[in-house]
Amino acid sequence: MPLDTSTYTLALLRLDGRRWNELRRMHAQISIQAAADGSSYLEMGNTKVICTVSGPSEGRRSAAGGGGGDANATVQVEIGIAGFSGVDRKRRGRGDKRTSEMQMTVANAFSNTLFTNLYPHSTIMITLHVLSQDGSLLAACLNAATLALIDAGVPMSDYIVACTSGSTSSYSTNDEAADPLLDLNGTEEQELPFLTVGTLGAGDKVSVLVMESRVQARRLEGMLAVGVDGCKQVREILDQVVRRHGKRILESAVK
Repeated sequence: MPLDTSTYTLALLRLDGRRWNELRRMHAQISIQAAADGSSYLEMGNTKVICTVSGPSEGRRSAAGGGGGDANATVQVEIGIAGFSGVDRKRRGRGDKRTSEMQMTVANAFSNTLFTNLYPHSTIMITLHVLSQDGSLLAACLNAATLALIDAGVPMSDYIVACTSGSTSSYSTNDEAADPLLDLNGTEEQELPFLTVGTLGAGDKVSVLVMESRVQARRLEGMLAVGVDGCKQVREILDQVVRRHGKRILESAVK
């Protein structure tokens, strides 16, 4: 059933009640698994991801997404998507193309952000478990991995934060008046063109940009601008999570 976007310009509200530039509810926690060097749990709307980090340590090398060389630590990423996470209850195998692409994207992003030169001949393993999917899956994985790496104490130049942005009409309609949207849910991603943008820190430096749908070039600038602005909002949320966690650690140490 096609997505009804006729109310977007009339009521200025989307199907879930948000305005065009509103994020979905975001909830995050750090240090949820004591056995891991670093761990996090993140919700972006109904998309839910658990991330664990092990290392830096002298470990195995695999074909799963990774970057770096002997002079630097190698960042490896494994993404497991639960069969019950989506509506179709489809179980993705280890060789799934989309999962492999996401692993490579996450690995390349953090290989360029972490200070891997401090840990030669080492491996940093990032494991992501997707519990529920409702849009912005790659963005949720990047945000969860950022929190888990901070929890593990792996030095990085700044936060990598990500979100999605899209357009109110599909490529085939060729609508000149199409407006950009921020943080698409699963239903919107199925019908509308969208991209995932990740920025480094609070500035406008784009470190990740992935687009898997077709869109007119003239719409791209507006979508990217909205996505970068959304990343700034996400960074504020993640920064508050990190600061609250640090405050709790300090308070427990004093007691």
